[in-house]
Amino acid sequence: MRILHTSDWHLGKNLEGASRMDEQEQFIKDFVDIVEEKNADMVIIAGDIYDNSNPPARAEKMFYRALKEICNGGERIVLVIAGNHDNPERLVAASPLAYEQGVILLGRPKSCAEIGRCGKHEILNAGEGFVEIEVNGEKIVIITLPYPSEKRLNEVLSESIEEEERQKSYSARVGELFLSLSEKYREDTINLAVSHLFVLGGEESDSERQIQLGGSLAVSAAAIPEKAQYVALGHLHKPQRIKGRSNCFYSGSPLQYSKSEVGYTKCCYIVDVKAGKEAEVDKINFKNYKPIEVWKCESVDEAIKKCEENCDKEIWVYLEIKTDKYITQEDIKIMKSLKKDILEIRPIIKGKDEENEDFYNVKEKSMGELFKEFYVKQRMVEPNNEIMELFLSIAGKEEGEEHEA
Repeated sequence: MRILHTSDWHLGKNLEGASRMDEQEQFIKDFVDIVEEKNADMVIIAGDIYDNSNPPARAEKMFYRALKEICNGGERIVLVIAGNHDNPERLVAASPLAYEQGVILLGRPKSCAEIGRCGKHEILNAGEGFVEIEVNGEKIVIITLPYPSEKRLNEVLSESIEEEERQKSYSARVGELFLSLSEKYREDTINLAVSHLFVLGGEESDSERQIQLGGSLAVSAAAIPEKAQYVALGHLHKPQRIKGRSNCFYSGSPLQYSKSEVGYTKCCYIVDVKAGKEAEVDKINFKNYKPIEVWKCESVDEAIKKCEENCDKEIWVYLEIKTDKYITQEDIKIMKSLKKDILEIRPIIKGKDEENEDFYNVKEKSMGELFKEFYVKQRMVEPNNEIMELFLSIAGKEEGEEHEA
């Protein structure tokens, strides 16, 4: 059986307020072509379909069109689980229609697929956290764990595990759940697992929303089911194999979603696997439709020149400019008129530490000076007199109220 693993599409995502949906449209078109070209039997999408729980209509339309084209009238099985960005109920709302097309949508860890026809294939067995499917004459058992927040995890374990046991670490509880569900695996079936969570040792970027706090919602690699021939994970945006586990992969996001991902090549994984045999895993790299670049310039003039030279280049730009004075609004207008896709212009004042340690020495600065420095950091220009007067009047009132209290 050939399985294609992807995740973290984040449809509807913005980058510093700029929409990425045009690029996402291009990705989906190419992804459908890859699925057809590689003749995949099944596609797994391991969570974070959307960027937030209330996605724009265009993002939902994009997703449903992608599913329709991928499943090809029920010829191909598609399994989708919810990530931490997704609204579980909203994601699975189309399930009655989806099953007819060969699409299984699972929103919560306690979700149970419907036994019976699924497109032109058959769901032979299903329960909370697992599904067995017959696809083109082969049987496949998949452990399914959509994003398991601590509350959702407790809901799954509450009936079978005593209170004392539930107080164990998050990782241990996830491990127990995986271990219990692994009993569904058989020697005559292809055995997989799919989940959306953070596994310790995985390399993060700036664009993932944290799902662990101080490591409390992180899962040890030892908790991942050992009997699974392949584990398809979502959440981390850098494609990677979990260290020490030859069968456990994050497919990553299809696009660069922050400047910390500039060096990443995005991809999906293609998995060829038979019952009782080790999975063969290969990757298919995606196109970078509109790369993110960070320009470091020594002066405003150099920055303007670079904007002029690259005005027709399809890229997103973060601009860092060394200067001995604050950048004027006029200079900013010139740069943005020459290069429309500048996301941020960050001045680095010469003669000061780049991180501007003096900014944090609050004891030696007035409220007005602190506000002015903060404003410059955020807006890249100094506040005008009207803004300063408004801030100082508000700050003065609040200070007076504190003294009265």
